[in-house]
Amino acid sequence: MQIKQDKPKLSFWQIWNMSFGFLGIQFGFALQGGFMSRIFQTLGAEKDAIPLLWIAAPLTGLLVQPIVGYLSDRTWHMKFGRRRPYFLIGAVFSTIALFFAPYSSALWMAAGALWILDASINISMEPFRALVADKLPDSQRSYGFVVQTLIIGIGTWIASNLPWFMTKIGIPNTAEAGVIPDSVKFAFAIGAVVLLSSILYTILTTDEYPPEDLDEFRRKNEESKGFLNGFKEIFKNIAGMPLVMKQLGVVQFFSWFAFFTMWSFATPAITEHVFGATDTSSAAYNDAADSVGNYLGTYGLVSMIFALILAFITSKIKINRKLVHMMSLFAGGSGFILIYYISEPWMLHICFALVGIAWASILSMPYAMLSSSVNPKQMGVYMGIFNMFIVIPQIIAALGGINFMYKLLFGEAVVFTMVLAGTSLILAGLSNLLITNKNATHDG
Repeated sequence: MQIKQDKPKLSFWQIWNMSFGFLGIQFGFALQGGFMSRIFQTLGAEKDAIPLLWIAAPLTGLLVQPIVGYLSDRTWHMKFGRRRPYFLIGAVFSTIALFFAPYSSALWMAAGALWILDASINISMEPFRALVADKLPDSQRSYGFVVQTLIIGIGTWIASNLPWFMTKIGIPNTAEAGVIPDSVKFAFAIGAVVLLSSILYTILTTDEYPPEDLDEFRRKNEESKGFLNGFKEIFKNIAGMPLVMKQLGVVQFFSWFAFFTMWSFATPAITEHVFGATDTSSAAYNDAADSVGNYLGTYGLVSMIFALILAFITSKIKINRKLVHMMSLFAGGSGFILIYYISEPWMLHICFALVGIAWASILSMPYAMLSSSVNPKQMGVYMGIFNMFIVIPQIIAALGGINFMYKLLFGEAVVFTMVLAGTSLILAGLSNLLITNKNATHDG
């Protein structure tokens, strides 16, 4: 049920400040998504084993996100508010994990670093989603999430290009077999600094609205105190989730299966199919892997531009969120499929530009639709539960779903993973037809 609250409209810069921490979060995610598979391959992982090395991250997210959402709904600190304590905790642990990940000397160490990094980022990320819904009236929800996506696009573009840029300024991008190149180490260190500083910026520049009745808020929290009560409440919310959330869950399933496939296989697929490079200690492979980061940066750049356009549009007129999301996912699906057909490396920029349109929409439209359909007092826990529809497809993909499906449907060549990703995004676009609630699909 949609519950209206009287909240003042915020300026662009107020929304920018409260979302700026996502710049650092996306630095972490972009470096993780763009280069952890490269690290795994450098440490000796076979291509088909890569998704399984990612498994700890979504498994942890399945537990962490609803719990953090539930706890943040029930937190109120007189100085740091409701969501900001979790920003800080997640930022500290994410920074440490991001810095040390490229110094891994064995696969189990790299997989462990990825697990800690992903779990820590999620501690910060879900309260950021809830903060937008906390602070903005329904008429600004699309605008708020689009501004957040604009910042995410900036982070994706810069972070994805960092190893390439490090190479350009003379830092080596090759090393002896089994050792991560210095260009990657420098990139992750810069990412760690940006992650911590950008989240601190949001903490210091953004206030939160206190509970309407603080004494009542504390009384109810005291009554529901306890580990077991917390889990009971989370499962109760899962069982009673709104229909719109279930419908969006189908869209999210196919969307995030596609992007997990990209993060897992873009490096081996493109280095092998486009550049013909498979020796991970060779200059050819590492130059190609740097280029993959550059192409992934393109989807971040285009998502930033598309989010900027959407921010301008949503600040002026009401939009049909469902239609925007559907067409954006179709564009991204086409971009993935076109990777198989390209004849020149530069054409990958076109492919990932189309992917960037989908990425911008994935990071804004579903959350705008969801936030208009749930109780504001349960925004944190529902945002956390909603992310189950992000991590479950990643778990399925990691446990063999990608390897099984691309070989069954298309063939043995690793580039067919990108065709599978494109097919999944098109299915995600079609799944938007399930959503009929106008409170969700249209701005308030």
